Amino acid sequence: MTKVPAADATLRVLSLLSRQRSPLPAARIASELDLPRSTTYDLLTVLVEHGYVLHLPQERRYAIGPAAYEVAAGYARHAPLARVGRGVVERLVDATGESGHLASLSGSDVLYIVEERARGRTSLVSDIGVRLPAHLTATGRAMLAQLAPAQLRTLYPGRQELLRRTDAPSPTTPRQLRELLQQVRTDGVAWESGEVTDGFRSVAAAVLDQAGWPLAAVALTWESSRSEEDRGSLLAERVREAADEIARVVSGRRPG
Repeated sequence: MTKVPAADATLRVLSLLSRQRSPLPAARIASELDLPRSTTYDLLTVLVEHGYVLHLPQERRYAIGPAAYEVAAGYARHAPLARVGRGVVERLVDATGESGHLASLSGSDVLYIVEERARGRTSLVSDIGVRLPAHLTATGRAMLAQLAPAQLRTLYPGRQELLRRTDAPSPTTPRQLRELLQQVRTDGVAWESGEVTDGFRSVAAAVLDQAGWPLAAVALTWESSRSEEDRGSLLAERVREAADEIARVVSGRRPG
């Protein structure tokens, strides 16, 4: 098969950036891929225009962009993540007796790709194919906490007021959201209480790939009236275990 040089180089650039935890300068990209600098800059310019790469002018560096996550989300909906995730979520629900779900990040929304309601539990808004604002959900917060600061600034620019669904306290500015995500990184899980649906609480953990980027997040949701501190801690541990199990199967990532 004849190789198309421009397409080959473009895909190599995207593959390189997708494996990095920090943005790279153009010179490093050119060196790593053995590309001429002029070609590298031309490719990066086009990729930035289409949203597949982020340019950070002050740092003179480049990172994977939000459009690339849209492609990843599309893959996740139709490929191993959804199939593997369904089995893990079903076992999680059976073990805990609470409803569970798996969601991927799509821009500033979460997209639910697996939903499993526990026997005797109320139906939730997080049905398959439903989108909700990522900053309000436990699954969204778990994934957002794993993004680079530049990616968060792209998704939540300026001082915009963030959407609320209920009267429960929730972040209303990007700054408040960043502070909340710092706590998520410290805890290793994300919580949500009454911010999506009154009377319900959720805990979620991110499913990470080999580079530490969020592929998805797995969560459990239960009625707040049945919530106890020890119970919440147990469910948090269970979603962490489930997220690691999915990551091991889908990307080969070791737990922890």
